[in-house]
Amino acid sequence: MNGTVFTFGGNASHADPRQKDKAVVGGKGANLAEMAGIGLPVPPGFTISTEECLRYLKDGAGFSETLRSDVAGALTHIETTVGKRFGDDADPLLVSVRSGAKISMPGMMDTVLNLGLNDATVDGLAATSGDARFAWDSYRRFIQMYGDVVLDVDHGLFEEALEIAKEDAGYFTDTEMTADDWRALVGEYKRIVREELGRDFPQDPHEQLWGAIRAVFDSWDSERAKVYRRLNAIPRDLGTAVNVQAMVFGNMGDDSATGVAFTRNPSTGERAYYGEWLVNAQGEDVVAGIRTPQYLTRAAREEAGAVPLSMEEAMPAAYGELARVFDLLEAHYRDMQDIEFTVQQGKLWMLQTRSGKRTAKAALKLAVDMVGEGLIDEKEAIRRVDPMALDQLLHPTLDPDAPRDVLTTGLPASPGAASGKIVLDADTAEQWAGRGEKVILVRVETSPEDIHGMHAAGGILTARGGMTSHAAVVARGMGRPCVSGASAISIRREQRTLTIGNRDLSEGDVITIDGATGQVMAGQVATIEPEMAGDFGILMEWADRHRRMQVRTNAETEADCRMARQFGAEGIGLCRTEHMFFDASRISAVRQMILADDERGRSAALAKLLPEQRADFAAIFAVMTGLPVTIRLLDPPLHEFLPHDEAEFADLAEATGRGVEHLKRRAAELHEFNPMLGHRGCRLGITFPEIYAMQARAIFEAACAVEGDAPVPEIMVPLVATRRELEILKALIDRTAEEVFSEAGRRVDYLVGTMIELPRAALMAGEIAAEAEFFSFGTNDLTQTTLGVSRDDAGRFLTAYVEQGIFARDPFVSLDIEGVGQLVELAAERGRAARKGLKLGICGEHGGDPASIAFCEKVGLDYVSASPYRVPIARLAAAQASLS
Repeated sequence: MNGTVFTFGGNASHADPRQKDKAVVGGKGANLAEMAGIGLPVPPGFTISTEECLRYLKDGAGFSETLRSDVAGALTHIETTVGKRFGDDADPLLVSVRSGAKISMPGMMDTVLNLGLNDATVDGLAATSGDARFAWDSYRRFIQMYGDVVLDVDHGLFEEALEIAKEDAGYFTDTEMTADDWRALVGEYKRIVREELGRDFPQDPHEQLWGAIRAVFDSWDSERAKVYRRLNAIPRDLGTAVNVQAMVFGNMGDDSATGVAFTRNPSTGERAYYGEWLVNAQGEDVVAGIRTPQYLTRAAREEAGAVPLSMEEAMPAAYGELARVFDLLEAHYRDMQDIEFTVQQGKLWMLQTRSGKRTAKAALKLAVDMVGEGLIDEKEAIRRVDPMALDQLLHPTLDPDAPRDVLTTGLPASPGAASGKIVLDADTAEQWAGRGEKVILVRVETSPEDIHGMHAAGGILTARGGMTSHAAVVARGMGRPCVSGASAISIRREQRTLTIGNRDLSEGDVITIDGATGQVMAGQVATIEPEMAGDFGILMEWADRHRRMQVRTNAETEADCRMARQFGAEGIGLCRTEHMFFDASRISAVRQMILADDERGRSAALAKLLPEQRADFAAIFAVMTGLPVTIRLLDPPLHEFLPHDEAEFADLAEATGRGVEHLKRRAAELHEFNPMLGHRGCRLGITFPEIYAMQARAIFEAACAVEGDAPVPEIMVPLVATRRELEILKALIDRTAEEVFSEAGRRVDYLVGTMIELPRAALMAGEIAAEAEFFSFGTNDLTQTTLGVSRDDAGRFLTAYVEQGIFARDPFVSLDIEGVGQLVELAAERGRAARKGLKLGICGEHGGDPASIAFCEKVGLDYVSASPYRVPIARLAAAQASLS
């Protein structure tokens, strides 16, 4: 073979190292080969590599003769191993066709089961199995799945036909359907296909196979897959592999079953088997939430008060074998495993294993526990936890003492709590969230097409499905609270109304869900702040031990400073003084200062602001005693502070004694066509030096007044493009410092530096470093000025740029390392060459982005600065960067 089709199971060799490379065969293909290689019961099959997917998408959806020949040879391997022939009417080989990318994307790409069935082979399957009901059930499942995935027939048409058939027969469940019922439904399904497509359902098994392979490759570029990749920063150029595997059947009677399980609890990290199973069913029934499944273990069933027997009780032999496999796989991969299995007539088969998606709480517990168990070491534990997942732990949860109006209780599918307005479809969730409303997406069950609405929603609630359903798995991966299988929910989609328990509600009504207990409550429930101890504290202690860079915070209020210190911030990397000017009690004085006709008028207004600014800095310094505090002098264009309506102009006229028309004329004079590149930043300090002098005085007076260890003010001059600008303003700051120190009878250490946020400043960093004692890279503006893109307007086109691969990620979320990063690297190199020991940091939004932090480590920056809630994320990401 040419190295793009790999067989596994049976007597296949698993020696080719490419067969264990997830970039080549995807995570599923690599793990199937690995499981087969260590002797686990894996149905034989083959994997078509991701390279073939990328070639297919690039070359226009065709298959080479070489690939067709290799697939034929791989099919022969399966036929030889199981003793059946593909397309044989008397004893047919049936296969499953599944996707499998390098990075797991649960539910985002396509799967087809029971492939190879047609009007002739269904009779052969009935004869060899001795069970006509099973054969016709499998055939209707195949038509339904193939019709939806490959032929693009609306799956709702098949669901509706099934519900009508059950209703006509007086049945409540699928299991009541007889062989004749399924045979009749197959006829109806084929009629639907003919009516929708104008052609018959394909009967040639080989045509079916290549149609399914094509559908899996195409699903890599489906809208839901694109959204998932964008949300999880997964590159488009990975592609997906295709796994073709001999079918094993969980729907062959009461001694057959299917299930999904985790070797530990993916919500809490508890060391207990966690999962669900269904008797006489196929895997999609569990994963897609079509039927609400049963508990895997007796303990879980008893805790939930459920009646149907657990697998441990109903199939003790198969469960015992499964438990042995759990332990073997976890020890082999040294991580919690997410496993799909089937029991066919009492025999256990393994269909998949992968490292399981987990909540942040579970990730922490797993990492800490596995170090304690000797499975992994401290460094591996640090690497194991996704820094962005910590965001789940840093926000409030429901107050256990708050009153709750419980409407119903479902399954606790993904922990956390959320309140919001009910929305009944994904598009509405996205629209309402886009206008700033908090929403809870309520569905009968979710499907991969709902991914955009699930991301927009604060929480997810479903009437059907279990704790391993699509909704649960995706919600856990996103950090969204989820309650599934809440069967007391009845949705009337047309009327946009629903009933939960005995309460009638409408879209737009507020509910609260608790993903830790499964409770669904009317209205909004009070919350409490998170607890930062336990496993979180242990992992953060390990991270601090292994990181080189410091982590500071972006904060300008006492409350934010205290929160950041609680989260482990080691100082302030950006205090934006303009935020202080917007306070209602001082905006009038700010406006008087801006609209004054001369320096005398400005100085009078600034005299009113000085005690306010001093008090601001005193409060911050009290929290940050002994730590560095980087304070950016006034940066935004002055027009941002001006009145906007008649009432505000009238109030200002009364305060200043000037006429409204005079003030409007003065405001018009300050108008700028492109204020982002206008009279702002250090340009304000050059033209109105009294503004920066007042701010410097406030900083030094507050620092001198601190009792005990003085903070270390780092005064940052923004938007510098030339050495001379900084030279003039540094002299002003130094003069002010000496005046204050003389008056106070006390000196404090301080630094004067600049924000590198213009390409010219980066290029001239060597010259600027002659005046600057530190550089802080303001990557928000540096990105804007380098790319020529306005951050405030970029939303109109950046999504398209990311989807089409122009940018790997939104450059305002994750640093453009190739372009903007090159300027940062160059400025750091030239700055340190000119001034030994020049302190370097980053203070844009990128300071809380793990990929950007890894780049900062590579360049050798001294610190990153992030918003308070992102400080723990930055601490962990900095440790991972150091270790790598």
